[in-house]
Amino acid sequence: MTTVGPATTSAAPVRLTAYARGGGCACKIPPGELEAMVAGLLPPPSPGQALGGDEDRLLVGLDDGDDAAVVRTGDGTAVVSTADFFTPVVDDARDWGRIAAANALSDVYAMGGRPLVGLNLLGWPRDVLPAELAGEVLAGALDIARAAGCLVGGGHSIDSPEPLYGMAVTGLVDPDRLLRNDAGRPGVPLTLTKPLGTGILNNRHKRTGEVFAHAVAVMAALNDKASAAALEAGAVCATDVTGFGLLGHLHKLARASGVTAVVDAAAVPVLDGARESLRAGYVSGGTRRNLDWVRPHLDEGRAGEEQLHLLADAQTSGGLLVAGEIPGHPVIGELVPAVAGTTLVIR
Repeated sequence: MTTVGPATTSAAPVRLTAYARGGGCACKIPPGELEAMVAGLLPPPSPGQALGGDEDRLLVGLDDGDDAAVVRTGDGTAVVSTADFFTPVVDDARDWGRIAAANALSDVYAMGGRPLVGLNLLGWPRDVLPAELAGEVLAGALDIARAAGCLVGGGHSIDSPEPLYGMAVTGLVDPDRLLRNDAGRPGVPLTLTKPLGTGILNNRHKRTGEVFAHAVAVMAALNDKASAAALEAGAVCATDVTGFGLLGHLHKLARASGVTAVVDAAAVPVLDGARESLRAGYVSGGTRRNLDWVRPHLDEGRAGEEQLHLLADAQTSGGLLVAGEIPGHPVIGELVPAVAGTTLVIR
């Protein structure tokens, strides 16, 4: 059963979001800064040298900023490995755990994989917040991991000035049926499997305490069925939409694939209340940074600032963005041949 109220102790309600500067995936390091940090971590100079002369087993690594690393094993399978954590996105401790676990597992689904085991990553201000709330976070994550058929095998914790939680997840994937962010081709439609707007509603929740149960339900929902449907449809290119927003993640996909992405703004699904909250000023700093990052590569068309902020909204545990048509989910655009200097076009 989903809880949506504030975390409580025997003394008084605790607003977890008040203990963090950011919240959810909106607290990510801005994409431009992150790319500058890793610019010197070059990929191997040639195939076959990734592991000191061994076969070229690193199928997906740092090159294009994909959702997880993929390493080929010797038995015809491949291992998917990822880690994801963030500060509280909601005040309810168990819901935060559920959302953070679903978000971490999503990286495996975005590669077309199946999660096997997760390890907890916990930072807790132990002199400020009661340990029982940390236990609720872990319990919520365990609920989601069990629903995914993923074991949880312990993890690591530290005493931290801000509460942090997430998971390192290991899974399996067929190396011949990967979903990659560099495999997009012109003429393929784009499908989005969850609505946008969680960043806006989370920002409103943090500032006002209002609870948006429908946003919690979307963030805690697994992307397992969407991943399976993408593979069934023959898709080879996908990513998930999280802290860099739809435009940020689509920019990375288009750049890696050597194409331009056209977005039909009117077709993009949006959570109830998100537009109204945006008009009321509930926009995170992460969303503004996302838009600043993609703007040099963006043909805005007739889109106004409101539409642009929705498309750049820093999502937490968002849906899959699939190059391909997935039954039951909206087509929001298409990939076209590369336009010089432009990875994104809004129509």
